[in-house]
Amino acid sequence: MAATLLRHFFFDMMLPSRTMLSIVFGGLKVYQRSGLQTVVRGTGLLDAVNQLPTPFQGKLKLPDELMENAGGSIIPEQLPEVTPAIGEQRYRVGVISGCIMDQVFHDINEATIRVLAANGCEVITPRQQSCCGALHVHGGEAEKGRALARHNIDTFERYNCDAIIINSAGCGSTLKEYDHLLRDDPDYIQKAQEFSAKVKDISEFLTSIQSIKQMGEIHHTVAYHDACHLLHGQKIKQPPRQLLKTIPGLKLVDLKESDWCCGSAGIYNLTNQDMGRELLERKMNNVEATGAQIIATGNPGCMMQIAMGMRQRGLQMEVMHPVQLLDAAYETGGVYKNALNKNTSNDSVSRQTPKPIIAIITILTILGAIFILKPRQRK
Repeated sequence: MAATLLRHFFFDMMLPSRTMLSIVFGGLKVYQRSGLQTVVRGTGLLDAVNQLPTPFQGKLKLPDELMENAGGSIIPEQLPEVTPAIGEQRYRVGVISGCIMDQVFHDINEATIRVLAANGCEVITPRQQSCCGALHVHGGEAEKGRALARHNIDTFERYNCDAIIINSAGCGSTLKEYDHLLRDDPDYIQKAQEFSAKVKDISEFLTSIQSIKQMGEIHHTVAYHDACHLLHGQKIKQPPRQLLKTIPGLKLVDLKESDWCCGSAGIYNLTNQDMGRELLERKMNNVEATGAQIIATGNPGCMMQIAMGMRQRGLQMEVMHPVQLLDAAYETGGVYKNALNKNTSNDSVSRQTPKPIIAIITILTILGAIFILKPRQRK
């Protein structure tokens, strides 16, 4: 029953709803930043709950650690629906903002839009778009995934975009398979084929056009990790590396077994924790051996998994998306000067999130924690 209820909440209520996603992840961030997480860990409450005889017995500590530093403001600002090109417009592109990406890595979405605009793209980010359905399809909820696919196809169809850009490897792999997902739907098969043909990973798109060369120097040593859904699912290997090599001052070093899974694999690290840990341990041995300051990768699951491995080992390293490094090089090179209102600070809660919303989420989170952790009275 617990598993059924959790699946219903996760697949039917949370992922398809941006409001529910904001409440859940807003509550998570308040839980972390209010000190409640420290209290729950320090008092042993987390250990106690983790040992309760539930379907999640022994499996709660990993998600708590995996999402230790959920980034961005409590409630992320909505991305602009239309962002004009910087200079001459060459393309009109749509951007899939994603679920986890927009809630935890909102700054990557912002960087993606800026980089596209700098390369002559008018960027359309429809607010009517929904979850891409990747986690539904992977979780055996194919029919719900099809419904989300139809919604996204209808949403983007009206904008007549030259390309539809995605910066999350797992989402991109499913978006490119909408034609397969809807192959038996006579009303959508052609629309799905046209949609999937337009979907491009951000690195794939930028290397296919004549991108700008005005970049400042970024003096970092970087190693690149191949996200499974990008390399094995979409067959994209060189484009992210090509982009990184164009950045002046950046030193790209090899990561041994860069094409091996880090153990994240969607939600595999949560459902198969022992194997996920083994894969992460092997990955981190190779990460540590690079001597790099930054590990670049193009998938939010990989970013969270590898960042957790770095914290566990106390490594002074950082995980970044390739587009973030490109964005930093553009800024240093003066590309954005007087062209965009470049606001990359997502850590200022008071500036971006109304205080009443913070208070409401804080109270709800604390009450929820008390309800969950309160021992049930025996009749």
